Amino acid sequence: MTLAVPSGAVDAARAAEVLRRLELTITRRLDGILAGDHLGLLPGPGTEPGESRAYEVGDDVRRMDWNLTARTTVPHVRDPVADRELELWAVVDRSASLAFGTARCEKRDLALAAVAAAGFLVVRGGNRVGGLLVGPGGAVRVPARAGRTALLALLRRMQAAPRADDTGTVDLAGALDGLARVCRRRGLVVVVSDFLAPPGWEGALRALARRHQVLAVEVVDPRELELPSVGHLTVVDPETGDRRQVATGRGSLRARYAEAAGAERAAHAAVIAAAGADHLVLRTDRDWLDDLVRFVVAARRRRSASAVRSSASGRPR
Repeated sequence: MTLAVPSGAVDAARAAEVLRRLELTITRRLDGILAGDHLGLLPGPGTEPGESRAYEVGDDVRRMDWNLTARTTVPHVRDPVADRELELWAVVDRSASLAFGTARCEKRDLALAAVAAAGFLVVRGGNRVGGLLVGPGGAVRVPARAGRTALLALLRRMQAAPRADDTGTVDLAGALDGLARVCRRRGLVVVVSDFLAPPGWEGALRALARRHQVLAVEVVDPRELELPSVGHLTVVDPETGDRRQVATGRGSLRARYAEAAGAERAAHAAVIAAAGADHLVLRTDRDWLDDLVRFVVAARRRRSASAVRSSASGRPR
C-alpha cells in the first residue's frame, strides 16, 4: 500500500479521507490474520481463568482446577482467557529525521501507519489507546481513551503536526522513562522511531519491557542504508543543520557508508532483542502492510513452536 499523507497545513476533508482509507485497508487486510480483539498485534496468555479441561503433560500446574480434580478424581486445569481490557500506548518519535523519505512515502507516514494498524485492531474490543508524541520541545501526552473516535483524534494530531515542530533532536529516553512511571498497569507499548535519537533510550526501553509488552517499530529509508552514485551530493543533518559535501561517485565511500549503516541497524536490532521487545522494521520502499503481515505470521509460528517444544520436554508452558 502506498501512503499519501498530507503534510503541513492539512485540509480537513482530505485528512479524513486518508484516515478512512487507512482504516479500511488495515481492517480488510489484517482482520482474517489477527484473530482476537483483545491482545492485538502480540497475542499471549491472559490472566482470567476460563474453561476447565483434562490435564495434559506439559500443562502449567499453577493452573490446576483443584475443585474439579477432587470431584472427578481426574486432574484438570483451567485455560486462561484473554484479558478483556487492553491499554495500548503509542510512543511516536517526531524528530526531524522522521520527515525524510525518498521512495513511496516519508518515514513519518510509516509512523502514522504503524500506530493506525495497532490502534484500529485494539479499539474494536473496547480497549483504550493513548499516545506520547515526542518532539524537540518535549513529549505531548494524549490520554488513553476507548473508542474509534479517540483513536482518530490521536491519528489526526499526528497527521496534522506542522513540519516546524519536527526540528532538532528528541529525548526518546526521557519519554520512555516517563511512560514507565505513569503507566503502572501492564499493557502493550508500541514505540515508533528510527532510533537515531541520542544514546540512553536502550536502557529505558529495557526497563519498559520488564513490565509491558513492547513492540519496537523501526522506520527506515533506503538512502539511510546505501548511497546512490550521483556525483557530488550535499547532505544535511535535519536535526543539527550541519552540511557536508559527499563524493558519491567513489565506490569505496559508498561501501563504507553501507557497512556503517548496516552495523548501526544491527546494533539497534541487538539492543531491542536484548530488551525483550519485539522488533518490526518498516521501509519507505516496501509495502508496509506486507511487512506487518509477515511479522505477525512469523511471531505466531515462533510462539507455536515454543509451545510444542515445551510440551514435548514436559516443561510448564
